[in-house]
Amino acid sequence: MFSKSRINEPGPKADDADTGAAPEAPRPTLSQTSPVATAKPKAPPSILSSDLKVVGNLRTSGDIQIEGEVEGDIYAHLLTVGEGATINGEVVADDVIVNGRVIGRVRGLKVRLTSSARVEGDIIHKTIAIESGAHFEGSVQRQDDPLGTATQKKSAPAPKPAPAAAAPAQKTGA
Repeated sequence: MFSKSRINEPGPKADDADTGAAPEAPRPTLSQTSPVATAKPKAPPSILSSDLKVVGNLRTSGDIQIEGEVEGDIYAHLLTVGEGATINGEVVADDVIVNGRVIGRVRGLKVRLTSSARVEGDIIHKTIAIESGAHFEGSVQRQDDPLGTATQKKSAPAPKPAPAAAAPAQKTGA
């Protein structure tokens, strides 16, 4: 009634190779199985150690873990501020986890302040979590796209029109 299938047999039969019988369907290679297999593996986060002080801006599409001190703005995918770390500048990231101190504006899709966090500045977020014990001084604002407004705020302001009193002064001099 039922017969044993060749699929369950371990390895190819010796007589298959000799007779030229068609082997089973070839197994797909890793690149054929899914598009994820062709993508590069996720890189580990860049870590700034506790004895390092950086003066200047940091920009990456990857992940950063700060354990030292940064005086400047940070732009990243995931930013983790260690317990002993201090950042003096604006933070812009998809995910922000603050365990240490941030002096400046924080912008992120997901912002998390742990119990050891110390933030002095405004937080603009899509979602936020503040653990009991976190210290925060500033305002909290929810936006659907907190990262998009970061570039708008950084652009040069439009010049203001000249006051009305300046126009007659120019006419008298001509």
